[in-house]
Amino acid sequence: MNRASLDVEDLLKLVLVLVVVWLALEILGSVLDLFTSLLGVFRPVIGLLVVVLIVLWLLDRI
Repeated sequence: MNRASLDVEDLLKLVLVLVVVWLALEILGSVLDLFTSLLGVFRPVIGLLVVVLIVLWLLDRI
C-alpha cells in the first residue's frame, strides 16, 4: 500500500469522526463533572460501593 492510495474524502471523513468523538468526550466530561459536583460528600461512598460490587461479582456472590 502506498501513501497516495487514500482519497482526500476518506481523510476528511476520518478527521470529522475524530472531531465528533472529541466533542462527545468533552460533553460527557462536562456532564460527569456536573454530576460529581452535585454529589459532593457522597463521592467516596459511591466509589466504595462500586469496589464492593466488583469484589462481590469476582467472588460470584452476585
